[in-house]
Amino acid sequence: MHKNAGLIPFLKSLQFRLILSIILMAVLPTCIVAATILSSYEARALSIRESEVKSQTKILANQIAASEFMSGSNSTSDTVQTQIGMLTTIYDGRILIVDANLRVMYDTYHMDEGKTIISEEVVRGMKGEEFTTYDAENLYIELAVPIINPTDATNTIVGVLVTSVSTNNIQLNASYLQQITNIIVVLVITAIGFFGVLLSIRLVTPFKKLSDGIAAVQSGHIDGELMVKDYTETILICERFNEMMSKMKTMDESRQEFVSNVSHELKTPLTSMKVLADSINSMQGAPLELYQEFMSDITNEIERETKIINDLLSLVKMDKTASALNVSLVHMNDLIEQIMKRLQPIADQQKVRLVMESFRPVSAEVDEVKITLAITNLIENAIKYNKNNGEGWVHVSLNADHKYFYVKVEDNGMGMPEESLEHIYERFYRVDKSHSREIGGTGLGLAITRNAISMHKGAIKVHSELNEGTTFDVRIPLNYIV
Repeated sequence: MHKNAGLIPFLKSLQFRLILSIILMAVLPTCIVAATILSSYEARALSIRESEVKSQTKILANQIAASEFMSGSNSTSDTVQTQIGMLTTIYDGRILIVDANLRVMYDTYHMDEGKTIISEEVVRGMKGEEFTTYDAENLYIELAVPIINPTDATNTIVGVLVTSVSTNNIQLNASYLQQITNIIVVLVITAIGFFGVLLSIRLVTPFKKLSDGIAAVQSGHIDGELMVKDYTETILICERFNEMMSKMKTMDESRQEFVSNVSHELKTPLTSMKVLADSINSMQGAPLELYQEFMSDITNEIERETKIINDLLSLVKMDKTASALNVSLVHMNDLIEQIMKRLQPIADQQKVRLVMESFRPVSAEVDEVKITLAITNLIENAIKYNKNNGEGWVHVSLNADHKYFYVKVEDNGMGMPEESLEHIYERFYRVDKSHSREIGGTGLGLAITRNAISMHKGAIKVHSELNEGTTFDVRIPLNYIV
């Protein structure tokens, strides 16, 4: 079980696949080359043997035709037999001389002399053809060459010379060459396998270093950035890993800060309520007006606590349902008018003048609840953080083109310093904490607004000058983008 547990990961590893690839890349070409050489050698050797035997057979046939061997004269038979003996000895073969009547006049084995022989090669030889065949099963080459009377002007064929030569020595040489080739292939495989192991170890080492480095970063042993510079790929992986770790650290710091802010924001109203309650309990016989004042303060703190909790729940709900918007076709002109009607009492209380301007009818595919929450936060902030001397105003405009609709919320309120603009969407961030606490701000409104707009694949921009006013520009696609 333990052996298999270690073997299976190795078989799936890059190192094993590199070794296997290197071996296959070396072995396959080697085997193909070896097989090609052996096949080429055998074909070439047979071709040479056939050419040599054919040449010698033609010479012998001419000698037989020039002599009186075919007429049965013994005066030249000794010379012809000597030539035949030399040919059969050199090529380990057998020679048959067949006359025009298909009778065997001479057989080096003396087995078929006087017999009539009818075979394809003899018949074709009697027709004047030179016939050659190779018997791969019995390992011999057979040739038939016509014997032509040189004294006859009509080239009369007086017989056929049939030569059979063995190719055993060629096969022996091929077998020997095969053995040598097998040894070479085994040596090549062994050498390439050894080289493949060394090369794979060298190639995989940077990835092992990369894995160890990541493990060290995870365990906290390395505080700096991870960098393995062996390959371009490892450099890119390290860069992506470092970027990911940087984002994770930022997210972790943000999470810790968020938890700390939540704890502080929730604890502050509770602390205030406890102080107020302890004060009431410590007063004996305090007048009713004082009790009512303290209870009013406690009620305000409870409302503040409730608002913080509701805003937190809105953020959590948006995070969980980012991919599940309840999209429908909404008439944005009517929606913004309804929002401004609901906020009009707050504007009246702050003595802020609300103005809406619609350039054209706009209908868009949005989640009505979330868009309402986003626009409400922008307009409500513009009202609350404004002048309360009757000179304050909030201007809301709606426009659209063929692709987007645009909402602009502009005010002439207290504005924000430039260094605060990049932080205003952070949760619990406040430009002026004391003023925010006075008007009941939680520091979550703009975070909720940006989340809602981002879920619709939209964008929000802000321009503000301290004591001059603030302008928020919102752009959202008319058609929801999945």
